[in-house]
Amino acid sequence: MQENMGKNKEKKVIRRDSILVVVMSVLLLGISLICWLKSDDVFSESERRVLAKFPDVSMETIIEGKFMQEFESYSLDQFPARDWFRSVKALASYGIFQKMDNNDIYLADGHLAKMEYPMQPKMLDYAASHMEKIYETYLKNNNSKCYFSIVPDKNYFLAKENGYLSIDYEEMVSYMKEKMYFTEYVDIFDLLSIDDYYKTDTHWRQEKITDVAEYLKNAMLEHEGELSNSVEAEIISSKQEDILNDNYEIKELETPFYGVYYGQAALPVKPDKLYYLNNSVLEGCKVVSYDTGKAVETVIYNMDKANGNDAYEIFLSGTSALQVIENPAAPKERELIVFRDSFGSSLIPLLVDEYSKITVIDTRYVNSLLLGNLVDFHGQDVLFIYSTLILNNSMSMH
Repeated sequence: MQENMGKNKEKKVIRRDSILVVVMSVLLLGISLICWLKSDDVFSESERRVLAKFPDVSMETIIEGKFMQEFESYSLDQFPARDWFRSVKALASYGIFQKMDNNDIYLADGHLAKMEYPMQPKMLDYAASHMEKIYETYLKNNNSKCYFSIVPDKNYFLAKENGYLSIDYEEMVSYMKEKMYFTEYVDIFDLLSIDDYYKTDTHWRQEKITDVAEYLKNAMLEHEGELSNSVEAEIISSKQEDILNDNYEIKELETPFYGVYYGQAALPVKPDKLYYLNNSVLEGCKVVSYDTGKAVETVIYNMDKANGNDAYEIFLSGTSALQVIENPAAPKERELIVFRDSFGSSLIPLLVDEYSKITVIDTRYVNSLLLGNLVDFHGQDVLFIYSTLILNNSMSMH
């Protein structure tokens, strides 16, 4: 009898193992068939990046191991229901394994952010050297007044307070001020808070930075005796609502704004609302882009970008090498040149009212050696304004 019971138990184990093998075989076969039959996705809208293509097959790539390395990236990028699995992994990392971040993306105080650590002096040196070269080549001998400002990234407000590794921002500012000896530093840190940034994106909100724009204009026009740079940042900040309401009409983008961190985090968080500021001065401006080498007329707010991969690109059409904004309603003939990154896209429209012409330059997309052929440098005000993210990862500047 015991022998029969042993045989029955053995049969049950065999049957269970057989069922498991069959189920796993069907799953593996089904997933494999789907992988081979589905057409490859070219672009991931959630991650805002181009996905890996099937690698070239040759004896050389196989022997060198390059084929298998690239095939691994390809298979991960083209896996069926990839975004769903990414969300499951992110939720498991936070909820089950109690990890503080998922691929360096973390959620704190309702904001998504990406860790930026450590401070990289070589990157700061490269950025400062790049801007010094521009100064020595184009600005030093033409009576230009040069200013420099740093935009703190979200980690400045979130990282240290929530237990994440954080750059010493005071040290970074001090380091860059010393390197940027040829400029006057304008400190805007005290004018900003985490609420001035989108929750799902890296950038600041335009409707929240009218005080920043006012403070920058105040600093740059001080040398003309029209405004006083001695006005404290706290005083201007306290007038933020008055500046906003008195000078601009607030407009809301109809579609929700899913920032760059939304897709990278793969977490089910609410999208942001994107607002932009308009008035008769901005509507009367002429904007010309020279990205193609030819003059192409564009606009302050490009609504064709509203339903694209990044709605933040409605501001000055997003990434652009060289643009010129002309304001016929300016109080006097006064020009400004701005060397900037993407944070400048939403800031620069708020500087327009005091200048008849603003030249906007992003040296990530145009080599600074070519600027002499593209821009007439003749003693304009010059503002270098970059985020801590770009300064600490500055190799994209040319």
